[in-house]
Amino acid sequence: MMFKPSSPLFSGLLWKIPWRISQPQKARQRKRLRAVDKVVDTVSAALARNGQSTKAVDRWFKEMPREEEMLPRDKYTIFDKKEKTYRKGIHSE
Repeated sequence: MMFKPSSPLFSGLLWKIPWRISQPQKARQRKRLRAVDKVVDTVSAALARNGQSTKAVDRWFKEMPREEEMLPRDKYTIFDKKEKTYRKGIHSE
């Protein structure tokens, strides 16, 4: 069930989104981030085997932290210009 009946908000159903992300959601997010790291490592290794490199991959390694290096704030929130703190939980998209 996508939503539970609740008090109407602006003549519609109020979506009940918890303010905190659950442990299984956190685990899935970490798994997705590790998968991205693995893809970048694979591409980099394949290019290195051929004696090549690209600016995009080099820039990725310089600028982007790996999953284990990221702060929880960066792992579980995204930028949103409409939010007061400019961050929004990934589970409330």
